[in-house]
Amino acid sequence: MKILLIVQAVISILLVVVVLMQNRGEGLDILGGSFNGSYHTKRGFEKFLTRSTVVLAILFVGVAITIVKIGI
Repeated sequence: MKILLIVQAVISILLVVVVLMQNRGEGLDILGGSFNGSYHTKRGFEKFLTRSTVVLAILFVGVAITIVKIGI
C-alpha cells in the first residue's frame, strides 16, 4: 500500500519538473501585445514535454483515485 504513495510522490515530482521545463509565458504573449498571428506547431522536445505532461497528469489522477478507493 505504501508503494502507491511512493509512486504518487515520484509522479508528482516528475510532473512538476516537466511543467517547469516548458517555455514560460508562451500562451500569455497575446496579453503583452507580441502576438504575430502565425500558427505555432509543437516540434521535437516541446512536443515530448507536452505529451509527458498529459501522461503524467493522467497517471497522477489514476493513482490518486486508486489510493482513495482502497482507503490508505
